[in-house]
Amino acid sequence: MAYINGIGVLTSQDTGNGIPGTIAEFRSDYLRCAEPDYKQFIPPIPARRMSRLIKMGITAARQALADAGTGTPDAIITGTGLGSVEDTEKLLAEIRDGASILNPTPFIQSTYNTISSQIAINLKCHNYNSTYVHRSISFESALLDGLMQLDEGMAEQVLAGGIDEMTLTHLGIIRKLGHWKREPASNLELQDHLTPGALAGEGAGFFVVGREPGVNAYCKLDSLDIFFPNSGEEIINTEIAKVLQNRGLRVEDFDLLVMGYNGDKEFDGIYGRISAELFPGKPVAWFKHISGEYYTASAIGLWMAANILKRQQVPPSVLLRGTPPPVTNRLLLYNQYRGNYHSLYILSAL
Repeated sequence: MAYINGIGVLTSQDTGNGIPGTIAEFRSDYLRCAEPDYKQFIPPIPARRMSRLIKMGITAARQALADAGTGTPDAIITGTGLGSVEDTEKLLAEIRDGASILNPTPFIQSTYNTISSQIAINLKCHNYNSTYVHRSISFESALLDGLMQLDEGMAEQVLAGGIDEMTLTHLGIIRKLGHWKREPASNLELQDHLTPGALAGEGAGFFVVGREPGVNAYCKLDSLDIFFPNSGEEIINTEIAKVLQNRGLRVEDFDLLVMGYNGDKEFDGIYGRISAELFPGKPVAWFKHISGEYYTASAIGLWMAANILKRQQVPPSVLLRGTPPPVTNRLLLYNQYRGNYHSLYILSAL
């Protein structure tokens, strides 16, 4: 068990004051992050050489630390599915075009661990620093590492986050595989008109997680489990039921489900069948009309779940089905990517 003491997120919406009461509509190929004024978080001169992804990561990290009221964390751990893909594309384009002298900045910033490293440099933090690139459980891998640091007494407060950016090149390639929607789609109509592919997105979510609750603590993170069944939904149901049994929990112990519906006709049914078969009658909230789908989008789901538990409100803007509970003592956050990568969080109110 650990405590979420501070959060910083960047999404397509204005999430500075928690869950928006009204979700802005975008009809687009992907949901692009609403970027803040980076001068508030990064000095202008070094910011000139930073990619957009690095500036997003530093900003979200600083927001989380300020929210928690803490300074230097004992560890910085980042999960990313794509890393600095924009810089990587720039470097490869120069090589393809036969440039005699390559720009060193995209080369330096093209590695996956650039984000964690730049956050550490910005914070002047010399503590444990690591990056996980595990596809759609990259954020979960980073968070699990942080929880182990806390459990083993190696840290008191860790900064763990998930971040990914979208580029038109990546969008086009993955769209050909059928993972993204073929045509621009409205983020507010994803559940009204299900079509093949998800609405792509990007974003950053960083969390200060501690062994003890801080002055601005959101909730308790009771458990985090990841599993990889891809041979049938019965196995998924069995895995979830096994987690609940191991934790000594029943369906009645949960007041709300937060699920990663993304508008993909082929895979959104997994969420519906799990909620109907394992948690009948439980209200369901969702978050990917705010973030879109990307490798570390579950970080935005964790942000939403933590805000619901702290504020004891489920805004209509994120309630997908059912009646919001008068009190939310415990909720379950479940996310999956194309039926292969599954994450299950159990969180409870303080």
